[in-house]
Amino acid sequence: MAEDLQGLLEAAVYVGDLDAAEAFYGGTLGLERILRLEGRHVFFRCGGSVLLCFVAEETRKPPGNPDLPVPAHGAEGPGHVCFSVAGPAMDGWRQRLEGAGLEIEADFQWPNGARSIYLRDPAGNSVELAEPKLWFGEG
Repeated sequence: MAEDLQGLLEAAVYVGDLDAAEAFYGGTLGLERILRLEGRHVFFRCGGSVLLCFVAEETRKPPGNPDLPVPAHGAEGPGHVCFSVAGPAMDGWRQRLEGAGLEIEADFQWPNGARSIYLRDPAGNSVELAEPKLWFGEG
């Protein structure tokens, strides 16, 4: 039942260069690296969730380990991921991103007052930093 779904455990983006992904998500954003399998993926912890950065071509291959029968998957083109950031921290994040030489694509307030900052990761994925009230009100 829907009430049993407690949140997103993981989300994935697809990248072509694991070193660039690790520099961006681990370095610039400061996420903790959990696991890296050279040529295939690098995973990061973000609060109570995990961000999976996969090389799509490798995840489309059938699994080679019968003990881990994960179905092949992958995506074409840029995806999107949004990180939850408290409102008072948004200005600091903008400064940090610009200080890292990253282009801010958009920085605006939604009709409900929530602020979002958009930029691109090295693979072209849309990365958003947004106040939680975007979806969950003032609480």
